[in-house]
Amino acid sequence: MHDESRTGPPSAPVRSPELSGCPELFSWEFAADPYPAYSWLREHAPVFWTRLPSGVEAWLVTRYADARVALADGRLSKNPAHHDEPADARGRTGIPGERKAELMTHLLNIDPPDHTRLRRLVSKAFTPRRVAEFAPRVQELTDGLIDAFAVRGEADLIHEFAFPLPIYAVCDLLGVPREDQDDFRDWAGMMIRHGKGPRGGVARSVKKMRGYLAELIHRKREDPGDDLISGLIRASDHGEHLTENEAAAMAFILLFAGFETTVNLIGNGVFALLTHPEQRGLLQSALVSGDAGEALLETGVEELLRFDGPVEMATWRFAREPLVLGGQRIAAGDPVLVVLAAADRDPERFEGPELLDLARVDNQHLGYGHGIHYCLGAPLARLEGRVALGTLLRRLPDLRLAVDLSDLRWRGGLIMRGLRTLPVEFTPSAGQRVSDVPS
Repeated sequence: MHDESRTGPPSAPVRSPELSGCPELFSWEFAADPYPAYSWLREHAPVFWTRLPSGVEAWLVTRYADARVALADGRLSKNPAHHDEPADARGRTGIPGERKAELMTHLLNIDPPDHTRLRRLVSKAFTPRRVAEFAPRVQELTDGLIDAFAVRGEADLIHEFAFPLPIYAVCDLLGVPREDQDDFRDWAGMMIRHGKGPRGGVARSVKKMRGYLAELIHRKREDPGDDLISGLIRASDHGEHLTENEAAAMAFILLFAGFETTVNLIGNGVFALLTHPEQRGLLQSALVSGDAGEALLETGVEELLRFDGPVEMATWRFAREPLVLGGQRIAAGDPVLVVLAAADRDPERFEGPELLDLARVDNQHLGYGHGIHYCLGAPLARLEGRVALGTLLRRLPDLRLAVDLSDLRWRGGLIMRGLRTLPVEFTPSAGQRVSDVPS
């Protein structure tokens, strides 16, 4: 492993995207498989200044030790106010539309003490007890979605399974009434399509969601329930000083950050298992044996998070002051992107990092971050991942890709990593619920 202090004399800043031999970044080929380029960066330019497709320039941090340091360094702020955006890149370092919709005061954009206060309020929804209590609902949703396509013998596992499962789960957690959840599903779909047509556009969906959340907060104030939004309102009423904008922003970011990460965990996870049949076979055999299967499923989800995780880069950070990271001088105001996907395949931290090993034990991956901004919803996402993958493998044991690998497309974008579609085939009769199979 690296020495995480990295205290040696800094080199001169490398602020050119044209280092000799540097692979092309951010192309469609890169989106399909960024790992060779990240391997090159780790070796030759581990803290690398480059221009992003949006026009914003930023540092990419690719080594594991540097990534852990950066994720926990208080000198790297989450607040965009520390970055003087160029006029031609205004608003390109956050979620489109969140500023206009007054949804900026969420956990991904703030530092302590506000971050500490808001995280404390919402963390009550993600205690081990609350997550465990939610498990039967996740199983119910999972089985219901599989029921809808099991008889056909084919499905697109992104749009018919990986996408709706976390949407409906997080809607239940927030307290969105069942009759409104399909609207949320539509808005979320607009977010991940990133389109500009009549049904696309992140900013448009953010605006619609903001209007709905304002209305829902008012309804919950009149008729509270045992849900997260009601809990935020009760906390505000008891002197926690949570404004309506903060409550709406909190609900928004839990949906925005909570659903797409789980979509990609399930989608990327299924894809990895289908393209690594030996590991998939080991897991399926273990699942038949009960406890051994659950143990391998638990370590397996962690390995899938490391191997090809749902979050390619941690969300934006901005240098409050000049600092040195990985031997590079970072100027005050510089944007910094920690490349989790690169760090989690660093051979100085992981043995055989390019190999998928579902039984890997020494696996302190950074798939959900590190430090005070560690993903708050990680326990729920892990639960959804275990239930989704375990149920698919039990109910559809001969699951297989329905297209050539070359036909699959990965969504563009900096932060998230996920497939656009995942067409699969299976024997229709294999869709019977495990609980319904005669012993």
